[in-house]
Amino acid sequence: MDALVKRLRGNQDSRTQDSGTQANVERPSREEAEAAVRILIAWAGDNPNREGLIDTPMRVVKAFEEFYRGYGEDPDEALSRTFEEVGGYDDIVLVRDIPFYSHCEHHLVPFIGRAHIGYYPQGRVVGLSKLARVLDIFARRMQTQENLTAQVIGAIDEALNPRGAAVMLEAEHQCMSMRGIQKHGAKTITNQFTGMFRDDPQEQVRFLNLVRRRDD
Repeated sequence: MDALVKRLRGNQDSRTQDSGTQANVERPSREEAEAAVRILIAWAGDNPNREGLIDTPMRVVKAFEEFYRGYGEDPDEALSRTFEEVGGYDDIVLVRDIPFYSHCEHHLVPFIGRAHIGYYPQGRVVGLSKLARVLDIFARRMQTQENLTAQVIGAIDEALNPRGAAVMLEAEHQCMSMRGIQKHGAKTITNQFTGMFRDDPQEQVRFLNLVRRRDD
């Protein structure tokens, strides 16, 4: 475990210099990761060797593989297959109420919410499930909601080159609900627009109206 700590400390400078990308930190082994969980359990005040906790480090590491699988997935690949046969359709494509969860990079506790993604095609479209897929890839990383919003719209812009794109995320952050100010139910809303949505306020209004409209 001491070797792991030294290795991570040795990479602190690289994380500071390259804060916008994933750090080039040597990945610990599964055994080292489980040892780190045992240390945290003991630090919290419990006995990592008691019956109820003896297998917890193994389960936590396995859960981390699922929580953060987005580090091993490529959003460009998810959006790589597009279709040009759209019958002349050139109006807005909107997928709303996409459920997602991510983990706050400051406290490693979840934030959970819904996403609304829209774009104006420019000759080609992508399968609707791929919009949810690219959201999931970025969400399954340590995140801030602001950064997640920017990453999703950036990937759509780069892959589809649409006439405009719009992304809105609504989420409840457990770092506000479970700790700190402890305000359960408070929602954070972030949105970002490109192209037509950015340049024409009426298009923003239309997007927001479509997101907010509820069927009777």
